Amino acid sequence: MIRFSLHCDKDHTFEGWFRSNDDFDTQLKRGLVECPHCASKKIGKALMAPAVSTGRKKDKIALAAGEEQRKMMAALKELSEKVRQNADYVGDKFAEEARKIHFGEADARGIYGEATHDEVVSLVEDGVEFMPLPTLPDDQN
Repeated sequence: MIRFSLHCDKDHTFEGWFRSNDDFDTQLKRGLVECPHCASKKIGKALMAPAVSTGRKKDKIALAAGEEQRKMMAALKELSEKVRQNADYVGDKFAEEARKIHFGEADARGIYGEATHDEVVSLVEDGVEFMPLPTLPDDQN
């Protein structure tokens, strides 16, 4: 696939992907290429430098993305551990306890546990504020 920088007669610029230069020309002649901004069919190609891939940039991007993912996982793990250390585990009574705290029937405190989908929906409808703890890969081992 080839990416072309395109422009219309109203000076809108946009990109289009085509199998080849001939494919672009054929689609243009058939009226299949139009400006996404104004629907003009008077389209031309803008000058552009060819993109040459050496693979290095992709490697750097993949490494950066992997590092960002590791940082995010570490932050999520830290958050999860902090909650578990500073809150009371209430098991499958989470929805019941959260609702009691919300309505002032129990002392305010941090809790965590499990809730069914229906219980979660009901808590949201009642305006109870809560947040699911992430299930991390290490938690499943």
